Amino acid sequence: MAWSVTVDRDRCIGSGMCIVYAPGTFAHDAEAKAVVLDPSTDDLAAVRTAVEGCPTGALQLTEEGE
Repeated sequence: MAWSVTVDRDRCIGSGMCIVYAPGTFAHDAEAKAVVLDPSTDDLAAVRTAVEGCPTGALQLTEEGE
């Protein structure tokens, strides 16, 4: 299954929950906003948990069937 994840930087408050759950996928930039690094470093379940744990809903996971 192919998937991708994006960050709505206007909604991001830099809580860091994404980094806790998927540290290979997410990081903070100089503005303390989430950025996507390399989604392939964490498994889909970890990224899904990070997306669901975001307090502002700034993360969006898109899954496409093969």
